[in-house]
Amino acid sequence: MSINQTMNLTDLLSNNAYPGRGIVIGQTQDGTKSVIAYFIMGRSENSRNRIFEQTEDGIRTKAYDPSKLEDPSLIIYHPVREVDSTVIVTNGDQTDTIRDFLNEGKTFEAGLKTRQFEPDAPHFTSRISGVLNNEGDYKLSILKSSDEKGSGSHRHVYSYDALAGKGHFIHTYESDGNPLPAFCGEPKQVAIANDMNTISEEIWNSLHADNKISLYVRLADLKTGKLEEVILNKNG
Repeated sequence: MSINQTMNLTDLLSNNAYPGRGIVIGQTQDGTKSVIAYFIMGRSENSRNRIFEQTEDGIRTKAYDPSKLEDPSLIIYHPVREVDSTVIVTNGDQTDTIRDFLNEGKTFEAGLKTRQFEPDAPHFTSRISGVLNNEGDYKLSILKSSDEKGSGSHRHVYSYDALAGKGHFIHTYESDGNPLPAFCGEPKQVAIANDMNTISEEIWNSLHADNKISLYVRLADLKTGKLEEVILNKNG
C-alpha cells in the first residue's frame, strides 16, 4: 500500500474491531473548512463508562456513572483544547502539556519530547497527538514503546499541508489483541467529505458497536472561523 493512497474511513474502521482511540485531521472536499475528529473506544467497564462533554476551549472526558469510576488516571482528560489560533487534539493528558508549551512560545515537538507512551503494561498504549493551525495545515504525532518491555520511547512527528478533500488518520492500536499491538507505519491518508453529517455518520456508524464510546467532530470555516461541532455519546 502506497503512503500516498487515499483510503476510505468507512473501510478502515469497519474492518478493525478495535483501533482504540483515533484522530482524523484534514479539510473538507470543497476546501472551505478544516476538520478534526476524535473518537474513543473501550473494552473494560471502566473505559466504557465515559462520555464527552463540551468545555470552553474544547471537550473533556467524564464518567457517565461516577459511582462506577475506578482508576481515572488514563481515561479522564481533555482531548481537545484551543490555544490562540491552534487546536490541539490528543488521546491523553499530553493535551495539557502541549497547551502549556505553546503558551510559553515553545513547540508541539518540544512538549511531546517530555512525554512517553502510557504506563499501562503490557499494552504500553501509544500517545497520539495532533495540532491544527487556522490556515488548515496540521501535524500528527505518535509516541510508542520501543519494545515489549517499555524500555524507551519512539517519537514520530508528521507535518502536512492542507489539501481539499483529504486528511490523515492515526489510531492507538493496529487491531484487537492481548497485549494490544501498537499502530504501525505512518498516518493513513483518507478522503474527507464536505459536510458534518456525512463525516460524523461515516465514522460513528463504522466503529464496532460494542466497543465504541464517544465521537467528537469539529469543522471550522477557514475564512470566517465559524465552528460546527458535534458530540456523539453511546451512553446517555
